Amino acid sequence: MSDVQNSALPVNSGSQQRPDYENQILELISKTISPKALRDELEDYHANDIADAFTRLDDAAREKLFKLLDADRLAEIIPYLDADEQAGYLNSINIKKTLAILAEMEPQDAGRILKRISKTRREVIFELLDAETRRNLKRIYAYSDDEIGSQMSTDFIEIPRYYNIKETMRSLRDQARESDTDNISLVYVIDENGLYYGAIRIQDLFAARANTNLEDIIQVNFPIVYANETIDSLMEDLKDYDEDSIPVLNNDNQIEGIITKSRLLQLFDQEMKEDYAKLAGLSAQEDLKETVFRSIVKRTPWLILLLFLSLLVSAVISMFESVVAKLTVAVVFQSLILDMSGNVGTQSLAVSIRVLADPELTRTQRWKLMLKEVRAGAVNGLIIGTGSALVLTLFIHFFSGYVWLQASAIALCIGLAMVTAMIISSFTGTAIPIALSAWGIDPAAASGPLITTLNDLIGATTYYSMIWVFLIQMLHI
Repeated sequence: MSDVQNSALPVNSGSQQRPDYENQILELISKTISPKALRDELEDYHANDIADAFTRLDDAAREKLFKLLDADRLAEIIPYLDADEQAGYLNSINIKKTLAILAEMEPQDAGRILKRISKTRREVIFELLDAETRRNLKRIYAYSDDEIGSQMSTDFIEIPRYYNIKETMRSLRDQARESDTDNISLVYVIDENGLYYGAIRIQDLFAARANTNLEDIIQVNFPIVYANETIDSLMEDLKDYDEDSIPVLNNDNQIEGIITKSRLLQLFDQEMKEDYAKLAGLSAQEDLKETVFRSIVKRTPWLILLLFLSLLVSAVISMFESVVAKLTVAVVFQSLILDMSGNVGTQSLAVSIRVLADPELTRTQRWKLMLKEVRAGAVNGLIIGTGSALVLTLFIHFFSGYVWLQASAIALCIGLAMVTAMIISSFTGTAIPIALSAWGIDPAAASGPLITTLNDLIGATTYYSMIWVFLIQMLHI
């Protein structure tokens, strides 16, 4: 361990702080030490910390760092860089070093990076890759981006079912040495036909005696996935498995690869970001480095749709122009109704999207979800509506000059409109995602702005209709 690292560790303080490895790396790179010494020092740091430091370097320092490091180390660092930086770097270096880096990478990482570099260079690189790397990449490319096979690693340990413990241990050592794989916590077993049979945990293998029957430690019911299954359909199931890796099979039950825990975590994070973006009516691919023009192109269709829906809200309000003219105080509390209906609808939407993420949800459970949200909206509406009516009675009497009876009638009408709007909004906030899910559309597409604008339309119609019927037509206020 380097002196720089040791000096960063707190000796004895009231509140412990994690070492700032990123700044330590930057300090090392800025030092005037020999390339070998710098390379040896950097070996002590995790690839992710070096990638973080890389983003803060100028072009000259970046070039120095990447010339210094060998292909094996760069293959660990590059996957942690942003997509644009990955492509930019591989486009800038010579073909020979690019081939060496890609050969050392996990196939799924190499496949994703190759897709981002220029087509001409990609074709040249692909033809020059060694046979094993090219074969692994073809296996990954055989699946579309939304299939789990596109995310699998082809580095895993595989042994035949008829091996004994001694032969299994020897094969494990040989395969781990030859492939330099990190995925050795599980050994996968194939039968005499080359088909997947089960899995062996490495701790069970190490604990087994030489005369132990291999069948006794094979877990034949170990979880599996199929390469052509979609990522979205597997998310809910896979998060419940605390395994370092899960085998990925083809339709013939042969092992194509494995999906690792680290890759699953990345997919979960990506899925959450996509759903969050959709809730705001945005594209999941937008980031800080995207150009203003591309952001505008992605956002404009949603904004145009929401504009037309907002115009409908304005049209509804204009239809009740005579109501506003006769009872101007109604306009004051319009935002109260619209805001509350929008808030309730968004809450129901958030709950629905989370629950609907479970692909095994039955039709009965969907109906129960809808009824539960409507009941919750009704109870909340009664509580909020009743409280609002009491407070608004005082407000309208003292600040708008209406007598107690009129003030009470207006406040009661507002409270009733609020209850009705909140119930309807709870229904739409649940029904729309359920309908989209039934039609095979991602429920998160029912974005927050869309639901809010629809609920504004519902709230405005409900509010002014009730004022017209109860206050003007019936009570003649």
